Amino acid sequence: MMRRLLVRLPNPLGDAVMATPALRALRRGLPGTEIAVLGQPHHEGLLRGNQSFDAFIPLRGRAWRDVAERARELRGGGYDAALVLPDSARAAIDPFAARIAVRVGYARDVWRRFLLTHAIDPPRDRVARVAVSMIERYLRLARALGVRDAGDALELHVHADAAECAEALLARAGVAPGEPVLLVTPGAAYGGSKLWPPEHFARAADEIRRRFGLVPVIAPAPNAAEIAIARRVSGAMAERHVALLEPDPSLEVFAAIAARADLVLTNDTGPRHVAVALDRPVVVLIGPTDPRHTAHLLERQRVLFEDVACRPCGRPVCPIGDHRCLVRLAPERAVAAAAELLAVR
Repeated sequence: MMRRLLVRLPNPLGDAVMATPALRALRRGLPGTEIAVLGQPHHEGLLRGNQSFDAFIPLRGRAWRDVAERARELRGGGYDAALVLPDSARAAIDPFAARIAVRVGYARDVWRRFLLTHAIDPPRDRVARVAVSMIERYLRLARALGVRDAGDALELHVHADAAECAEALLARAGVAPGEPVLLVTPGAAYGGSKLWPPEHFARAADEIRRRFGLVPVIAPAPNAAEIAIARRVSGAMAERHVALLEPDPSLEVFAAIAARADLVLTNDTGPRHVAVALDRPVVVLIGPTDPRHTAHLLERQRVLFEDVACRPCGRPVCPIGDHRCLVRLAPERAVAAAAELLAVR
């Protein structure tokens, strides 16, 4: 019997959220096993209340001395196995350095095969790798430990303290309690290639405000780059709106704002998956990424992209330079998608 299991979570926000079905499968399939997750420190609060794991270990530091210190701590944890959800060699180093006997993950390259004891081939169609939903991708790894799926629903919880903070933040910005909200998230940590132009966000948000009465709330991540993008969106808008230019650094509070929204307008980035987990209708603008990676739970999503020859390139910076996959994605399409979702809410 496996007594203790370590799960290395993905680093990106959206991927961490998409890993929650795999965590649930592990919990139900290994009821007597103590499960600890190793992940980004700012994800700990967001995952608070999830019953699929027993402990959250913050992943701090990337230097070799940090790896060595973490290895000593993990060795003291007595883990029987580690499940490494990310593909990178770096993600597999911690379980390897901690001498965890069973290390399971995808065999992306020769280094991964060296660091893992059970290297699983990525999904393939004959020879070539194929893009599958990230939910399915992580579930396949969980199945390698002998567990069955426990549904594909994403799982997040909004707690009363975070909801109170979110409501207070909106009230200070001028949004009345119960007033319908369009949450606008125009940033993306991945890179500039994922960014729908700020002027497009502004035109779409203005029209949604005029047609449906929702108050656009522009909510950037708490960093200078995304706040600058939010300022550009706000500066291009004509209708009443709110820009949270001093955002709360807590993902818990952001999730509470998302839960409060009647509609979410977003790039293909972490807030999309937070909104889906909270059962919010979402209009998603996709540029360089392959939509098959997130082709799940689409009932309350409208995923928009332009069929240009160069996409999906998967690059963080447009290699052509004109960003055509998103520049050509007209705001009118986002408004039409919003109308569809609001008609069935």
